[in-house]
Parts: sequence; C-alpha cells; structure tokens
Amino acid sequence: MDHAGVVSIELILDDASDELVRADWRRLADAGHSSLAAHTAASNRPHITVLVRPALASLAFTEAVAMLPLRVSLGEPIVFAHGDRGVLARPVTPTDGLLALHRAVHEAAGPGEDEPHTSSEEWMPHVTLARRLRLTSLDSALALLGGEHDATVVALRRWDSATRTVTPLG
Repeated sequence: MDHAGVVSIELILDDASDELVRADWRRLADAGHSSLAAHTAASNRPHITVLVRPALASLAFTEAVAMLPLRVSLGEPIVFAHGDRGVLARPVTPTDGLLALHRAVHEAAGPGEDEPHTSSEEWMPHVTLARRLRLTSLDSALALLGGEHDATVVALRRWDSATRTVTPLG
C-alpha cells in the first residue's frame, strides 16, 4: 500500500490527555530523541488509529460516533522494533467498548484493503510518541516518560493524506 495516499479513521483524545501526550513529545524532542513534536502541522495530534485504507468513501460512522465518549487506559510506553529503530508508543487497553467501536468502524466501512495493523485480527491500539527512535537510545527515552494514565476518547476524525485534510466525523 502506498502510504503517501491513505485515508485513516482516528480517535481523538480529550484535552487533558492530548496535553499529556504532547508533553511526552516535547520531553523526547528536548532530549534530542525522535518525537512527533517535530511534525508541526495543525493536523498532527495525538490519536488512536482505527482504520487505514488507500481509499475510503465519505461516511459518517454514526454507530461508532454514538459510542463516544469512551474511557481508555494509556499504558506505559512500549516499542515496536524494526531493525535498529522503532516506534515508541503508549498502548491502549483493548476494552470491550473500544473493540465494539473498532468493529462498528469496520462494519460501516465495509470490505476493503485495510492496512494489516488496523484489521480486527492484528489491531494493537496505541498512541504514537516517536517514529524511527534509535533503539540504542530507548532506555534514555523511556526514562523521560511517565507511567500509565486514564484518558477519554471524545471524537472520531478522517485524515486524508493525499489532500492533507482532516474531517471531523459525527
């Protein structure tokens, strides 16, 4: 799949949780680590990706939006390693409510070419803190970040990478 032209459906955090994640981004950046703080576009904000496809019709996702707000738990940071680098993220506990919302999004979207990491079988909900973090600096990066905290997902949005547009849903 061409990642330059994808559409994603994302859950947005409440203001307090958004700020906690942005504080993680800043601490990483201030210490010279890879961090999403480096991406300064207005559309860049902490989120949980629910669905990614190369194309997706405009849909309201009414059933999924009706499930919001939804409490979630952002866990202690983990890394998805590949080679000498990795993605640093806060895992999100897949509660019954979160899994039901995930199913509702996928059912509304219908069959399609889902990115494997967002499919029902492989979905690992998380909030990304850094991409391409050097694994040699992992211990230093982890020392900057706090532990688990509760959050609320309050909105659903559509991100279209080809047009660089964000559309609130619901």
